[in-house]
Amino acid sequence: MLAVLFAALLQTSTLLASDGHEEASSSDYDPVETILHHVKDEHHWSLFTTTDEQGHEHHYGISLPVILYVPGGGFEFFSSGDFLHHAKVKGNYGTYVNHHEHIVNADDEHQVIYDFSLTKNATSTGLSVIVLLILFSAISKGYKKNVGKAPTGVQSFFEPLIVYMRDEVIAPNLGSKTDKFLPYLITLFFFILINNLMGLIPGGANSSGNIAFTMTFAVMTFLVVNFSGNKQYWGHVFATPGVPWWLSPIMIPVEIIGLFTKPIALMLRLFANITGGHIVLLSFMSLVFIIGKVWVGGVASLIIIPLFFMEIFVAFLQAYIFTMLSALFISSAVAEHH
Repeated sequence: MLAVLFAALLQTSTLLASDGHEEASSSDYDPVETILHHVKDEHHWSLFTTTDEQGHEHHYGISLPVILYVPGGGFEFFSSGDFLHHAKVKGNYGTYVNHHEHIVNADDEHQVIYDFSLTKNATSTGLSVIVLLILFSAISKGYKKNVGKAPTGVQSFFEPLIVYMRDEVIAPNLGSKTDKFLPYLITLFFFILINNLMGLIPGGANSSGNIAFTMTFAVMTFLVVNFSGNKQYWGHVFATPGVPWWLSPIMIPVEIIGLFTKPIALMLRLFANITGGHIVLLSFMSLVFIIGKVWVGGVASLIIIPLFFMEIFVAFLQAYIFTMLSALFISSAVAEHH
């Protein structure tokens, strides 16, 4: 269904690009700016932009709240939509401009401003939390209602995924400690998966392709691993078995660095794969506007639709890999060595 919608939008974009404006489309269109605009976070959730006969742009989207804290002043509250109508927004403690999604004081650009705004990625992440709560509440009710019976409804759709992750990914790594870490790892898998899929919806946010998003979950796994580590785990870090004592000044720093390289690898892998996939899709879509011919949309669709289905596969794969590696790292910290 998403692929059909995606293809329909592509064809519509092609017709708009070639509707008497072929020369302008190919010369004025900046693919780099467009791609970065869709990949990066923003204060205003832009959906689409139209241009009237006079050449004036009209932006359509969702105005999100801007929340700033100015040291020595206080909190500032206004709508991100104000930046669409005014280059500068007057507040109680200064005049603000949105400089490439970095809000600064127009009178003093070096002034420190703490931005707590509800951006597009933050809003999308909040929506995914709501979706996750609704889904798992329905699944929980299904388990309580269908005790000893075959699953029905939402439960029947998600149970194969839950059982597979538990029996084939988490349990083989954690063994008897599976039940202790199962809630965290299952939540981790589905939360990343939902955000990955929401990012593929036309107009959606690239939440899981944001380095802050992936860093947050990498840090959470880092904390779970190291706070759960037993004496064998920490003994391996500070007194590696089988290593002569005189190598300790070398081995201990190496082991400590290893504690941080694991979450960094988790963070970068998810970020790079999701963002890279979005950039490739948008690059092929940009060919329509660069060349400005109707037939380009048909040819591009033959490439984009298979790539789109591959991106759906990647959405599942990256959630799986992140969860599997988290389970593996936790296992290395809690395993009893004999």
